[in-house]
Amino acid sequence: MGIDTEAVLQAAGTKWNFLKFTPGLVGGHCIGVDPYYLTSKAQELGYHPEVILSGRRINDGMATHVASRVVQTLARNGRLNASTRVGILGMTFKENVPDIRNSKGVDLYNALGKYGITPVACDPMADADQMEHEYGIKLVKRDEFRDMDVLILAVPHRETMDSIWEDMPQLVKSGGMVCDLKSVLDSKRLQSDLLYWTL
Repeated sequence: MGIDTEAVLQAAGTKWNFLKFTPGLVGGHCIGVDPYYLTSKAQELGYHPEVILSGRRINDGMATHVASRVVQTLARNGRLNASTRVGILGMTFKENVPDIRNSKGVDLYNALGKYGITPVACDPMADADQMEHEYGIKLVKRDEFRDMDVLILAVPHRETMDSIWEDMPQLVKSGGMVCDLKSVLDSKRLQSDLLYWTL
């Protein structure tokens, strides 16, 4: 529809009882899992909790949706080839924690892999050895994370955001794409030749 998600949330926020929930990859060991305890019990009692199950279905498919949009945009712009660099910045399940359990960043990494892309992953909070052991994903250090055709800002850790604008010219190639999954960046500050996309 071409409607900015952040603008919608700001408008909705003018209502006194509005609770702000933002888009993103919902993983972890609580929100991504706990609804299934409720839905299981509800179904056991003969009730079909359609709204809860629909929400989980949407969230569970979000990594595939993001990967598909990235690949479609790359193909449309003639930038999808064997040397395409797609970087995922942030692999823990949420901001400012080292926990990688049920990380949807891992799902995104794997979804991109199904398109023949081997993403470059970086996360200053995650334990690199644990990420490689648990998921087979090798994290690169921040100084190696550069020159991307696509930068996917998946988990905006405070440490990442403190230097994001200073680092942006090195992170993304000219004419590249920035996927801001949680709508934390001010798109007006990006170089004019970068394509910006958010959920």
